[in-house]
Amino acid sequence: MLRVCGNREDAEDVLIDALTRAWRNLDQLQDSAVFRAWLAQIARRVCWNLKSREALRPILQLSAVPDLASGDAGIDEKLDAARMKEILRGALAELPDSYRKVYEMRDLDELPGDEVARRLEITVASMKSRLHRARTLLRTQLDAELSSRERSK
Repeated sequence: MLRVCGNREDAEDVLIDALTRAWRNLDQLQDSAVFRAWLAQIARRVCWNLKSREALRPILQLSAVPDLASGDAGIDEKLDAARMKEILRGALAELPDSYRKVYEMRDLDELPGDEVARRLEITVASMKSRLHRARTLLRTQLDAELSSRERSK
């Protein structure tokens, strides 16, 4: 998974997610001799999904939104950036506090996972779980908000 994902932290996240999915769907495995290949296929799919989400990460990062005071952006870009910031702030505010703290430290402040866990006095596994849940909740909220705005246009 390290080779497929490209870095150790993502590979660890993928492995945890793949093992969880495999455990949930263990009844679908017909031949236990192919368990390793079956698990590898699940992990590859999880990694591909992660890479797809990573391509959208700048949308989820407040720091990636252009500065509204900048004279480089046109009025439409400034309005779009302001709307996106508003949507992101609203989605972040809706997160439970424990998820929001992990998300802000890990994805916005870009602190290493072990540092986030240490500062919050939780295990690295707990930090990863909270981060995964925070990203999932944010993605769901953002999808719903952006879809409703598209429909209202």
